[in-house]
Order: sequence, then structure tokens, then C-alpha cells
Amino acid sequence: MFVDSHCHLNFPELISQLPQIRQAMAAAQVDRALCICTTMEEFPAVHGLATTYDNFWATVGVHPDTEDMTEPSLQDLLDRAALPRVMAIGETGLDYYGMQDRKGGRSIADLEWQRERFRTHIRAARACAKPLVIHTRSASDDTLAILREEGEAGPGQRAGGVFHCFTETAAVARAALDMGYYISFSGILTFKSALDLRDVAAFVPMDRLLIETDSPYLAPVPYRGKTNNPSYVPFVAQQIAAVKGLEVQEVACATSRNFEDLFLQGGAA
Repeated sequence: MFVDSHCHLNFPELISQLPQIRQAMAAAQVDRALCICTTMEEFPAVHGLATTYDNFWATVGVHPDTEDMTEPSLQDLLDRAALPRVMAIGETGLDYYGMQDRKGGRSIADLEWQRERFRTHIRAARACAKPLVIHTRSASDDTLAILREEGEAGPGQRAGGVFHCFTETAAVARAALDMGYYISFSGILTFKSALDLRDVAAFVPMDRLLIETDSPYLAPVPYRGKTNNPSYVPFVAQQIAAVKGLEVQEVACATSRNFEDLFLQGGAA
């Protein structure tokens, strides 16, 4: 019924509890999940989840805020994207958040390595015809600009993909939608402070919307502050149903169908 389109089940706080999490998913009617890769080093573990369990799939990519890890080449990404049950490239994108504190006081100009990494991922996605899973934080202008420069807004074959854990403005959502991208909301949507974000969720068409946990982070209300897991994704669906005046089952059906259309290409594994 529900699909978690973005989770990190290989992270220590979740993998150690995987049998219990899978039981909780079944009880909550969360029948599928996309396991997201954030470094090349962790790819074997992420891919192993997808090849072990028939309701999990994997991505390949390096998170934009990751340093001192293997920098993927175009061929590195393509080789892994060709493996069974690898359905997307990412997560990738740009992250300028807290730059002064977290990156030694460097300027945006000093983050050219992030932008080049993002371009490599976009080119890989276009080359293998698989969608992008995009992370953008405090960097939406550059994220959109690079996608346009790499051909994602123009005519012809595009990779497409999803802006995951969306927290940007309606203008950014509109720009992403205009490029053919999906928008995915996480547990942040349920937070008391997320009034503006709920307005954005109300604006996004149902046929371009996904739900996720980004677990083990960002547990939704009523579990905020706890370790998140895919069994909590129905709370995101409930919040979307509330802002759109729909039944939760309608949200579940629509977001599951969107997941299939974007990642599974009609159900292919």
C-alpha cells in the first residue's frame, strides 16, 4: 500500500534491527522501499539489501556533503547502475547548509568539487537512462542551474528524477516540476513549524508526488526525535491527505503508482 521512496537501511541504527523493522513495515502496510547509497564504500551493503529482499531496491551515488571518501568517476557509477535492482543515481546534488561551520569557513566558490560531482552524476543518469535522486539544501539556485546546463530542462531525453526530502519554496518546486521532476516529502512535513512546507505540498500535483522517511533521520510526529524507519512513512501520507483533503488510501495509491512510474519502469526489477 505505502512505499518509502528514500531510506538508509544499511546505517548501523537500522541494519541492526532489520528483522523487527521489516515486521513493523508489514504491519503498517509499507510494502516496498528504495535503499539509498551515499558513498561508494557503502554501495555493496546497500545493493546487498536489494538483492536479498524482493521488496527493496537500491541506488548508487555519493552524497554532496561527503568528503574524504572515494570520488566516483562516470564509469564507476555506470558499472554499478548496470547491476540488478539498482534503480537510480544518487543521492546527489548540492549542500551549502551551515557552510561557515561545517566546511572550515570556505565560500560557495570553494565548493566547485560538489558541483563537478553533481555533474558527473547527472551525466551518468542520462547515459544509463535512470532517474536522479537529488539532495539540495541551501543551494536550490545552483542545483536548478546545473540541471538546466546539463540538459535536464531542454528537449530530448532527460534523466528526470526526484527532489527528495523537499524543504524548499513553492517557486523551487514549480521549477523542478517544470523540468519533469517529482517532489518527495519526508516527516518534516508533519512538524509544527512546517506551515509553509505544507502549503507547498498542497500545491504539488498528486501525479508528481512521493513520500519518504529519509530514515534513520527526521521521524514524523508523533515519533519526532526518535530513530526513524520505513514503517513510519504512513504518517507522511496522512499529512499530505490532510492538506489536500483526500483519504490516506488515495495518497498511498498515488504515491505508489508514482514510485513505479519513476523507478520501476512499469514494474521491472
